[in-house]
Amino acid sequence: MTELLTAAQMRAIEQAAIESGQVTGLALMERAGRGVVEAVFKEWPELAKAPHRAVVLCGPGNNGGDGFVVARLLKEWGGEVEVFLYGDPTKLPPDAKVNYERWREIGEVAAMEAAPRFAHEADIFVDALFGTGLRRPLEGAVLTWATEREADPDAQAKTVAVDIPSGLCSDSGRELGRNGATVLASLTVSFHAAKLGHYLQDGPFKCGRTVVADIGLGSDIQRDRVHFAQASHPIALGKADTAHKFTHGHALILSGGAGRTGAARLAARGALRIGAGLVTLGGPESAQMEVACQITTLMLRRVDDGAGLAEVLQDERLNAVCLGPGLGVARARYLVPVLCGGVAPRATVLDADALTAFGEAPEALFNLLHGGCVLTPHAGEFARLFPDIAEKLNAPATKGPAHSKVDATREAAARAGCVVLFKGADTVIAAPDGRCRINSAQYDRAVPWLATAGSGDVLAGFITGLLARGFAPMQAAETAAWLHVECARSFGAGLIAEDLPEELPKVFRRLGL
Repeated sequence: MTELLTAAQMRAIEQAAIESGQVTGLALMERAGRGVVEAVFKEWPELAKAPHRAVVLCGPGNNGGDGFVVARLLKEWGGEVEVFLYGDPTKLPPDAKVNYERWREIGEVAAMEAAPRFAHEADIFVDALFGTGLRRPLEGAVLTWATEREADPDAQAKTVAVDIPSGLCSDSGRELGRNGATVLASLTVSFHAAKLGHYLQDGPFKCGRTVVADIGLGSDIQRDRVHFAQASHPIALGKADTAHKFTHGHALILSGGAGRTGAARLAARGALRIGAGLVTLGGPESAQMEVACQITTLMLRRVDDGAGLAEVLQDERLNAVCLGPGLGVARARYLVPVLCGGVAPRATVLDADALTAFGEAPEALFNLLHGGCVLTPHAGEFARLFPDIAEKLNAPATKGPAHSKVDATREAAARAGCVVLFKGADTVIAAPDGRCRINSAQYDRAVPWLATAGSGDVLAGFITGLLARGFAPMQAAETAAWLHVECARSFGAGLIAEDLPEELPKVFRRLGL
């Protein structure tokens, strides 16, 4: 898994390395600068082949110190380099001051107000103004520079950000301030590990492409880190040679009435394809003929009301249930309590209508939930269930670190007492104990065609199928989310929801299953 860090975690790692004598702050700054230059030449090889003009913008902290190293290295390479400082050079931190003086031996430093800002004025712009430690919105000459260059459509294509684009909160990926001004980069070079802000909210758009430079800090990092979700142990998705259908569980997907069965059928197909041994669709009498005409490998049971569901649940082999896709709000209101409040609660996925049904009384839902549940809200459903948390998340970020989607999902999971999967291109999955994963469908995993009707129903089915197979809720949610994106990537443009389950075999083969 790829580790994602907060700014505080990164500072602690650097400080621990310095205090242990492993490295000096000055050495880390030199490594960071070299990492940026190497990344620039890899991204734009033409800059390494001939003299080029670079504009390096340095801020008043250690990020600015990194910028002075970058400027020196680019000039040593043969480039024409101009450096502009925002702040008072006499107030630079010690290591940054050393690198300022080293640059002054070979070049001039001008005030930020004079900095070029348009693409035709340089071959490359280096944003070393503010790094991960930024706590306030951009202002003054930096704000003017960032705002004015937004008028140039080519400016972003020539900009590299040191650690994170200035103006972006590294813990949340949110713009700081109400002005909306953040430096736009086409390449962002982070150090040691990517930060949360590179993958959350506006981060991917503002960063362009993010690469991580190794600055020699090793891999022993803090235990409260956040992981970029991957299929941690894909071999666990395989099946034993001696297994039979009940070895891999029996999933129940509850359907709505006539004309509303499509979403449940999508979820059921997803549960079956991901490896549940049996999958049964439970629907009211009005939907029986409709469903029967559409399915072959799925089983069908009549579930008209709570009593009907209770009867079906007497089969102890039925070990995972999905309730919500196309169910109908009224039907959800009386089925959820039967499912979650039973004598022997099953592993449960609550999606769509099962969440909307409790939007006006979320505490009533939370009182029914248990540790085997997974909630899968999109932003609107999340706001209905957790209005106060959503309000904090959606409030303008006036200072950093801003409230992040990770913070919000962790808080929601703790309140609900179960795993919460908060959907989006930056899907966040959290457990009540604080464990958290980010499943990013961005950068090289971007799948815009996944934004299609029914794809969320398939995801709910994937999770349910894995729960039926015995996966723990957190593992089922993060693995399903990862596979969901991989199926979309495998199929490509033109994807519709029905394609997702049918793409799973290709993804499994690629994983060696």
